[in-house]
Amino acid sequence: MPSIASSLFWIALIAAIAPIVAGLIPRRLVPEVVLLLVAGAVVGPFALNIAADSEAIGILRELGLGMLFLLAGYEIDRQELSGRGGRRALYTWLFCLALAFTVVALLGMRNVISAEAAVAIAMTSTALGTLLPILKDNKLLDTRLGKTVLNHGAVGELGPVVAMAVLLSARGAVLSLIVLAVFALIAIVVAVLPGKLIHEGSWTHRLVRAGADTTAQTTVRLTVLLLVSLGVLSAVFSLDVILGAFAAGFILRRLMPEGDERLEIKLDGIAFGFLIPIFFITSGMAIDVSAVAASPGILIAFLILIVVVRGVPVFFVTKFEKVEPPFTTRESAQVALYGATGLPMIVAVTGAAVDAHQMSSDNASILVAAGAITVLLLPMLATLLTKKEKVS
Repeated sequence: MPSIASSLFWIALIAAIAPIVAGLIPRRLVPEVVLLLVAGAVVGPFALNIAADSEAIGILRELGLGMLFLLAGYEIDRQELSGRGGRRALYTWLFCLALAFTVVALLGMRNVISAEAAVAIAMTSTALGTLLPILKDNKLLDTRLGKTVLNHGAVGELGPVVAMAVLLSARGAVLSLIVLAVFALIAIVVAVLPGKLIHEGSWTHRLVRAGADTTAQTTVRLTVLLLVSLGVLSAVFSLDVILGAFAAGFILRRLMPEGDERLEIKLDGIAFGFLIPIFFITSGMAIDVSAVAASPGILIAFLILIVVVRGVPVFFVTKFEKVEPPFTTRESAQVALYGATGLPMIVAVTGAAVDAHQMSSDNASILVAAGAITVLLLPMLATLLTKKEKVS
């Protein structure tokens, strides 16, 4: 088995080379995330076996996942999410979930796939954390289209997390809902407390600001404390770390509603420069390439189901949304393609199903590979539509 040192070397090498290779590809059609996943699969235990996951690397991986969703939660406009666009995104996701359960139940009767609840939840996810760097690179975050994608993405991440906690938990649905309510109550307390202790003009606020750009890096350290605290809280309640990370992002935005450019630059450096690449590379290392190659039919079927179950409803909702000017067919298709892009939640849901012995590791590899392919193909198609529209 490869040592931790050699594994870290290959992970660092891939992380350094991937953005350079992505930059060499015309129009950056292949997202860097895809290169990280593919390279991880190549060096991982199911291919060259020159890098392997371990407890130490697993901690970095969890921190990378946490930072990914903290930044995703931070980018969400709370007013937008609680407004008409957010409600529409929620209703769309609920319809997608009902459709997914219907389709998977029909397929389950034919023994096509197993672990119906896990597969249905995975099909309704949107990889907001994965899309965040893609939307940034394409300069779409502050556009109407980008905000619509963020709404569908936020619900498409939080919805599956809640559904996974309720439907896949051994505690039962009622107890799981109670646990979620207690978690939410504690998160609200955590959100309110810093504002009371470090309010504008107080000595604590001056102290934090004074150390923000020194070796103390107080704002960065407090942000990491917030992330880790809510991550630990999620673990205590046996909830997915994504929920805690998302909550941390929401809280951070509440504390800084106008943003903080200097802190954002520092967090981007830690997240995208170090931790997030580790998450994607190690996710690629978990893909069993031989299992995927042995079942191309299931892989293609799951890809089609993701587009039908998640992408098609998002397309029609966007297309017929009553806004001025209305979304064009191309714009609606772009939102749908981004909305059907899924990966981190697919990794989380299949991992939980495997741990609960509800799904084989081979089937989990196929579903994760399908999620990786959506990250490769769907944003690429959305980018091509963007380019075409600009030319016309």
